[in-house]
Amino acid sequence: MIRFVLVCFALVLPAVAMAQSNVKTKQGDVVQLRALDTITGLVEDIDLPVGDTTVYERLMVSVKECRYPAGNISADAFAYLVIRDVRETLPAFEGWMIASSPALSALEHPRYDVWVLRCMVNE
Repeated sequence: MIRFVLVCFALVLPAVAMAQSNVKTKQGDVVQLRALDTITGLVEDIDLPVGDTTVYERLMVSVKECRYPAGNISADAFAYLVIRDVRETLPAFEGWMIASSPALSALEHPRYDVWVLRCMVNE
């Protein structure tokens, strides 16, 4: 229970800090993710449009939103992801993942790691 409260606090803290600093954010069209199979060591970059779902190995990855600080698309991005093992009914991860702090809200899966690299805008 204590871990849950700490994780919830850790997830809310970056959003609160950004809101308090009056940082405006913009919506990205595509999130770039990096996926790692920890057994084989293979790494794959995935470009996933907001609102879409893709399958990486045994994971279904959906992106609901990707945001970045206005005026600096290369700055710290954060994305709302839903990641589910195809053999499970409940998501292994659902929430905001922050590019600069992937361990802050990480996917907990015995084989795969997925993290956000950046948001991109279709021009």
